[in-house]
This record gives sequence, C-alpha cells and structure tokens, in this order.
Amino acid sequence: MKTFKMNQFDDKEEKIADALISLGMSRNVSMMLAYMQNTKSATSIEIERSAKLRQPEVSIATKQLKELDWINEREEKKPGKGRPYKIYSLKVGFKDIIAQLENKQRRAVDEARVNIERLKELGK
Repeated sequence: MKTFKMNQFDDKEEKIADALISLGMSRNVSMMLAYMQNTKSATSIEIERSAKLRQPEVSIATKQLKELDWINEREEKKPGKGRPYKIYSLKVGFKDIIAQLENKQRRAVDEARVNIERLKELGK
C-alpha cells in the first residue's frame, strides 16, 4: 500500500472559502483558491480530495481561474503508461488576488452610489 502526504482543509480554509463565496465567487473556485493559497502546487486529484470537490467541479474551477489568469497548469508524465496528470499552481500571490477582489468590490460600490444619486436626481 502506498502512502502519501496530502494537505487537508482546516477551519481557516473553510473560512477563506466562505469569505470568497460571500464576495460572489462560485463555491468551486472558492474551495480551490482556499486550498491553493496554502500550497505551492497540486494535482487535480489532490484538489479533489482535499477541497472536497468532484473532478468536473475542479475542471470548471480551473477553467474560470485560467480566464482570470490566476493559475498555471502544466502536465507531468506518470511513471509507466497512462495519461499525464495536470499540476496547478497559483500564477499570482493570494494577496494580489485579494487586492483584485477588493478593487472589483469598490468599483461595484462606486457604481451603485452613482446610480443612487442618479435616481435621487430623477426623482425630484
């Protein structure tokens, strides 16, 4: 029997994922980011098991993270036969991701303020 070390979600990662979800991010992306912020790189299988996601959910999350340009993907050949497996790592630091999310939220608040002021003017 083989043994290997794998990071497990703890209370901190759960709280990070919950905070990301509250900012409007999908559960899959939030769980993956919460896991990835604490690890240098991970295979899709490690993400599935540690972040409690299914394979299609990991695929969807990686696609969304690639579109945001937050994640790197590389393939590594397995010893022997079989398909190579994909290894993911964050392209940008977690603090940079937080800063991007903060800027997005600020723009949304500013836009809402402008719309409220417009409504006040139109309502006179």
